[in-house]
Amino acid sequence: MDWLTEPWGLQNLEWAAVPLRIALGVIFVDAGLGKWRRGIRGTGDWFQSLGFPQPHLLAMGVASLELVGGVLLLLGLGTAWVAIPLAGNMLVATWVQKTKLGAPFQGGEVQGYELDVLMLLACVALIFLGAGPVSLDSVMN
Repeated sequence: MDWLTEPWGLQNLEWAAVPLRIALGVIFVDAGLGKWRRGIRGTGDWFQSLGFPQPHLLAMGVASLELVGGVLLLLGLGTAWVAIPLAGNMLVATWVQKTKLGAPFQGGEVQGYELDVLMLLACVALIFLGAGPVSLDSVMN
């Protein structure tokens, strides 16, 4: 790995978290905002059809987590901590796509769950990497 890291220096690897965090933040903000804009009742009804308990309350919680968590990722505030519940959210989303909906890994006629897996692993990466240098986390440390 020295051939990869040597020209850039190991200290520069912390910059890898910045575009990852921003991309993930944009996706989560869009997902959470979309649930609120389309009507949270529809999301709750869908959760109910999947057999989740308290589906409408859960829908509000998921939409709020995605929206607020996405904003916090964009700001780089509490990144490692907010990535934990977001990773849990994506773990459940992956499980639902795979087991409840029987979706393929890669989409075709129906949406696959490859994006869910990618977002889950990106959250896990941010748990370990933190926010990176361009963030409120870095300013506060």
